[in-house]
Amino acid sequence: MNKIPMTVEGANSLREELDHLKKVERPRIVEAIAEAREHGDLKENAEYHAAREQQGFAEGRIQEIEGKLGNAQIIDVSQIPEGDKVIFGCTVDILNIDTDETVTYKIVGDDESDVKANKISYQSPIARALIGKEIGDVVVVRTPSGEIEYEIDNVAHL
Repeated sequence: MNKIPMTVEGANSLREELDHLKKVERPRIVEAIAEAREHGDLKENAEYHAAREQQGFAEGRIQEIEGKLGNAQIIDVSQIPEGDKVIFGCTVDILNIDTDETVTYKIVGDDESDVKANKISYQSPIARALIGKEIGDVVVVRTPSGEIEYEIDNVAHL
């Protein structure tokens, strides 16, 4: 299976979620199932079926996270010497040439991406256009509304 690139923060976040699911959610769900069983007939017991459904979702998410962490290629960009080139995990300041608007993005893995926090997936059109380019380069990003030109202002390994 292919390695999944992930920042250190993203891996830590997934580990925290996994820990919470195993140590908090799993015991709570087991307790809810046991309590629902005590109410009698399981065929018409809505609490029991709801708890079993929660258990299925939690166990599925645990397996998903364990799979992702097992295939993760954790990249600590702070250990890589800074340069002018845009790479996975770095923070990039880009200038929209048409509007003179500057935007800062951090290029992260799929699970970590959050546009509101200016974290974009390395597979997004903007990130794909930026990766491998250097400060001063102009990149063209194809969007549904047309092509947008950006100039790379700064690259930081934060």
